[in-house]
Amino acid sequence: MEFSKSFLNHKVTKSSPSPALCCVETVPKDEQNSHVTAFNSGDGSTNSCNESSSSTTIRDVHISMRLMEDFLDLAKENTEKDLETCGILGAFLEKGTLYMTTLIIPKQESASNSCNATNEEEVFTIFNERSLYPVGWIHTHPSQSCFMSSVDLHTQYSYQAMIPEAFAIVLAPTDTSRSCGLFRITEPDGMNILKNCPERGFHPHKEPDNGNPVYEHCSNVYKNSNLRFEIFDLR
Repeated sequence: MEFSKSFLNHKVTKSSPSPALCCVETVPKDEQNSHVTAFNSGDGSTNSCNESSSSTTIRDVHISMRLMEDFLDLAKENTEKDLETCGILGAFLEKGTLYMTTLIIPKQESASNSCNATNEEEVFTIFNERSLYPVGWIHTHPSQSCFMSSVDLHTQYSYQAMIPEAFAIVLAPTDTSRSCGLFRITEPDGMNILKNCPERGFHPHKEPDNGNPVYEHCSNVYKNSNLRFEIFDLR
């Protein structure tokens, strides 16, 4: 597949955020296709790359080592003004693995605690032309901690309902305990709560009756030093 080869044959050497602050693990160069282990930066525990704290088995996702750093550079002007910035992640599927190769920064309306994409038909056009999966989204919390708000969870639900592997990246540069997090809604517990929640705006969500969290850290996303990506800044 020519599209995938063009993105996998170029090594990226630019540094990425410290793995101690970001719940993603680098895939060793000699183990790109072998079984590896992801760690959970929330509590330090480890999970198989084919397992999460929920029972659903999901496919691995590879992202570029440069993704978070490059996105922060693109968001810098907004971040300095205490405005959120959001982006959408596109991936292609090859041999059971999703490779994130496209970052789209849509036209958007931003505030200190929210960011809404506009002119979404421009995003759909790029996805359709490249036959990409909407594998997730990325956004900043310029002055807040690294977590998923109720609004973030409803956004994540719309992605995860389409693609079970979909994840959310939160970049919180002022959070000294964890500046980066990769999250997904738990299945089936968290997804059921979001599915049945009619509220909008900021509001509390009840915890599942069995004590499981509404969302969790991803255990199936890996940084790949051989993966590059293209950026479409539509602002």
